[in-house]
Amino acid sequence: MEIVLHDYFDYADGGGRLALELARILKAHIGYGFKKNDHPFFIDNNFNSEKEYDLKSFESIQIWKQLNLIRAFLFKTHFLKNYNTVFYSGSYAPLSVRHHIKGLNIYYCHTPPRFLYDQKEFFLSQLPLWQQPIFKTFLYYYQTHYQNSISKMDIIIANSINVQKRIKRYLGIDAVVVYPPCDTLKFKWKGQQDYYLSTARLDSLKRVDVIVKAFFKMPEKKLIVISSGLIKKKIQKLARKAKNITFLEQVSETKLVDLIGNCIATIYIPIKEDFGMSPVESMSAGKPVIGVAEGGLTETVIHNKTGFLLDSESIETNIMKAVMEMDAARALKMRKTCEKRARLFNTTVFSNSIQKIVNEKKILKNYKI
Repeated sequence: MEIVLHDYFDYADGGGRLALELARILKAHIGYGFKKNDHPFFIDNNFNSEKEYDLKSFESIQIWKQLNLIRAFLFKTHFLKNYNTVFYSGSYAPLSVRHHIKGLNIYYCHTPPRFLYDQKEFFLSQLPLWQQPIFKTFLYYYQTHYQNSISKMDIIIANSINVQKRIKRYLGIDAVVVYPPCDTLKFKWKGQQDYYLSTARLDSLKRVDVIVKAFFKMPEKKLIVISSGLIKKKIQKLARKAKNITFLEQVSETKLVDLIGNCIATIYIPIKEDFGMSPVESMSAGKPVIGVAEGGLTETVIHNKTGFLLDSESIETNIMKAVMEMDAARALKMRKTCEKRARLFNTTVFSNSIQKIVNEKKILKNYKI
C-alpha cells in the first residue's frame, strides 16, 4: 500500500498537480497539511482517493503557517506506519519520514527550500530588522529537521537538472531526474484570441509585477493575469489605470485550459525557477513561451523555436521587445514545434519513469513488510 504526502493545496501550482498525478499513477492514498475547500485540482479533476489525510494546519499568518506545517508533519503523521511506500512532495512533508522506519521512502524534490539556501538573504531582506533574528531562529530549527529527514530517504528524485544541481550543492546528495508530467491531452490548441497570458503565482520571485509594468507601457497589447498570491494588491495597484490588463485571480481548471488554448503566447519570467510547469502546459496547447534564460526554463523552452528566452538584465524592456516580435503570426508558426516539445514531458513518460524507479528500488532493498 502506498501514500503520497504533499505540503498543502493552496494555489493551483505545479507541485500540487504533480502530487495528485503521483497518487493517480500509484493508486495511492494522499495526505496534506491543508486543502482549500474550493481548490480547482479537486473540483474540476474529480480527484478521488480511497483515503485522504488532512492535517488541518492552515494558518493565514505566514510564519505561523510554516510553524503549523512543521509541527503537523512532525507529530501528526503516525499513520505512515501503515504503508509500504511513502512518496514525499514539497518542503515540509519530508519531516514525516521519522514515522516511516520500515518501508520505502522516496522524496520527489521540487527544490531544496529556497528560503534556507540560495534565496535566504532575499527572504531576510523582506522583513523588518526586528523580525530577522526571529526568522533566523526559525530557519535553524527547520533546517535541522529538514536535513535530518532528507538523510533518511531511500531515493531522492529531482524535478529538473537545475534542482539536481541544487540538491548536490546544498545537501551533498545525488538525485535522479524525472521531469514533472504534463497532461498533453488536456492542454490543447483552441484558437488565437487577442491577448497574452500570465499564470504565475503573485509573489516577488515570479516577477509578475515586471510583466504588468511592461504591458502598462503597451496599451495596445492585452494581458490577462491568472493567479493570486502574497503581493496581489501591490500588482493590481500597478495596473489600476490600465484598461488592457485584466486580473482573474484563481480560475477553474476548465477556464485555465480555455485561456491557455486561446492566447497568443504565455509570459513566464520567474527568478531561477526550479522547473516550471506553466511553460510546458503552454507548449502543449501550441502556445510559445516568452520566458527568461535561467533556471528550469532552459530545460524546456527552446529559444526561437518554442518561444523566446530573455536575458534577465533589463527584463522589462526585453519583455516589451519580445511581445512586439511575438505577434499572432509568429506564434502560429511555432505551434507544431511547441506541441512536439511538450510531448517529451507527458504523463506516460513520467509514469514509466516513476514505476521503474519504485520497482528497481524495491528489488535492491529486498523490500519486505
